[in-house]
Amino acid sequence: MSKVFPRISRRRALQGAAAGFVALGLLLWWLLPLGENPPSGTITFSTGTPAGVYQQYGKLLRSALDKDMPDLKVKLRTSDGSQENVRRVATGGADFTIAAADAVETYELGPNNPGAGQLRGIARLYDDYVQLVVPRDSDIESVADLKGKRVAIGRPSSGVRLIAERVLKAAGIDPKKEITPFADGIDTGPDQLKRGKIDAFFWSGGLPTQGLQKLADSFTFRFVPISAGLVAKLHDQGGATRYYRATNMPESAYPSIQNGVAVPTLAVSNLLMTRTDMDPRLTEWITRTVIRSRDGIGTQVHSAQLVDLRTAIYTDPLALHEGAGRYYRSVKP
Repeated sequence: MSKVFPRISRRRALQGAAAGFVALGLLLWWLLPLGENPPSGTITFSTGTPAGVYQQYGKLLRSALDKDMPDLKVKLRTSDGSQENVRRVATGGADFTIAAADAVETYELGPNNPGAGQLRGIARLYDDYVQLVVPRDSDIESVADLKGKRVAIGRPSSGVRLIAERVLKAAGIDPKKEITPFADGIDTGPDQLKRGKIDAFFWSGGLPTQGLQKLADSFTFRFVPISAGLVAKLHDQGGATRYYRATNMPESAYPSIQNGVAVPTLAVSNLLMTRTDMDPRLTEWITRTVIRSRDGIGTQVHSAQLVDLRTAIYTDPLALHEGAGRYYRSVKP
């Protein structure tokens, strides 16, 4: 049975075609960011320790950048963590990095730190949670109980070291005299705990952290709570401690370990950052890729699911890089 279609006027046809071209243009604008040829060249991205979230996120972001900018080569450099990352970017040892906000401000406030004034923010990413880990049968119930114990407080240039020493001081413990400190991070700390070489270790990272997930498969541990009252004492130290906030590590972070119980702790935001002399066009493209790749990266790094366009722009204590600002203005409703 044949169907009779209504005749379309020439004017309506032209209007429909115009609308189609507009829709196609918008689609191309989304698929081909910024409507121009992608930047090329080589950049260095400073990440973190192999078992940490910075390294995992860096690898996945490199893959996303390769899709958007196939002629851009991204070199990843492992590091101790936030403190080393900030210094590397400030002094030209890396072009981009991730670092916790407290480590950034600590570097800015420090005496004679080269390049501090050249640091710029690209995006606020996700939060790091402080995770104080002990064996399940340990007698350590609070931070104060660490006095006299063997405690891994992170590598010397890590953000973990910065936070651990401040948390210990807030609990009335001198980290240089009243514990036996070990310079282990998430790469070696879990094995040291498992072998009984240390009594506890500090870690600060996104949830969940691969190194702790792996430990949970072969060793029963638990988290020591860090109370809101202790966080208030941290704030009394002044300076960059203002970036610490009391929170709870959700019960879903490590289900086999937490057994449905949230853990009081503290969190600090992470920033993607660069220098003021970085090419604005390149930085604009990178900013766009960071926002667009959230869901893809988030399937493997759960904390990355929290990257949000509405909060990414808040990179305190760093001013936004010119290129990042361009991107945020281009998508502002």
